Amino acid sequence: MAKDNIPKDFKFDDLQDYQSVIKKLNKRSYPKHLIMGNGFSMAYDHKIFSYNALYDFIEKLEDATLSKLFEVINTKNFELVMRQLDNFIEIAKTFDDTGVMVKALQDANQRLQESLIEAVSSLHPEHVFAVPDAESQSCYNFLQEYLSNGGKVFSTNYDLLLYWILMRNNPHSSIDGFGREHLNPVETRRGEDAEFGELLWGKYKEEQTVYYLHGTLPIFDTGTEIEKEVYRDSKYLLDNIKERMDNKEYPIFVTAGNGTEKLNHIYHNRYLTFCYESLSKITGSLVSFGFNFGEYDEHIIDAVNKASLRGAQSGEKLFSIYIGVYSEADLEHIKNIQYKFDCKVNVYNAQTANIWR
Repeated sequence: MAKDNIPKDFKFDDLQDYQSVIKKLNKRSYPKHLIMGNGFSMAYDHKIFSYNALYDFIEKLEDATLSKLFEVINTKNFELVMRQLDNFIEIAKTFDDTGVMVKALQDANQRLQESLIEAVSSLHPEHVFAVPDAESQSCYNFLQEYLSNGGKVFSTNYDLLLYWILMRNNPHSSIDGFGREHLNPVETRRGEDAEFGELLWGKYKEEQTVYYLHGTLPIFDTGTEIEKEVYRDSKYLLDNIKERMDNKEYPIFVTAGNGTEKLNHIYHNRYLTFCYESLSKITGSLVSFGFNFGEYDEHIIDAVNKASLRGAQSGEKLFSIYIGVYSEADLEHIKNIQYKFDCKVNVYNAQTANIWR
């Protein structure tokens, strides 16, 4: 493993800036890729996309069981609450002969997951044009540094920001694997209007360059197909998503607690499996922004390590990762976990990326 790439006495003020990282990587012949976490969305608006905002929304639902759980566990971190709930359920299965407590905890777990999805959608900006032009263009330029140079973009975020930015500026610059089937090709040649089916995943998956590792608001699993919700019937995308949720249809969201449980969820969905395995196969270098490789992200580290070890003889592998940090505490965290990575670990000052400005 790549131990102690970052010296123990290395300080936040010693960090290289984002532009220096890109300049260095662009001198190399192999591709660079991007992985983003919640920090990407919080950099746009922390009042909407922080854990505190989501917690406050759920608290206002006045669900007595959920409120008590947050109070007992004493955190606003959803991943920790879900992890603890899973533990409670396993303990209850051992001691609860009646099954009443197990059922109550399982119901609470289901409500928490549904409430998280509802919170993300309800707090979200209403439509794509809520993002100012200058910020939209700035973010698009940031993403194009990867997409236009043979790289891939991976996101663990549930929200619509990434999707909006790509669709608004140039939808042809990225491929998310979705496409429509032409339903009446013969009739079209006879002069009739073309008819197309739903937007389904799979048609362009081999050319895919954008991956939602934990799912996202517009992507639904119908049981037989992976379908993407779109602007239709003169309604904005978020309106259509909420309409489906009102009908008890929920987007693909990985809301499990720890990394093992998240991976289990991922491998039970073919879209998520494909995205995760695609991360496990990248070569060159990976840049992270707003993703801190926390205690519930071991499955992402495992994917990075698979990419680092594959093709070791041919040289077709992941050589390095550049992790963006915001503070001295973030830097110390990466120092403490750098031994977990099988590739070279570098750090940079994430504050200098200026994605949205």
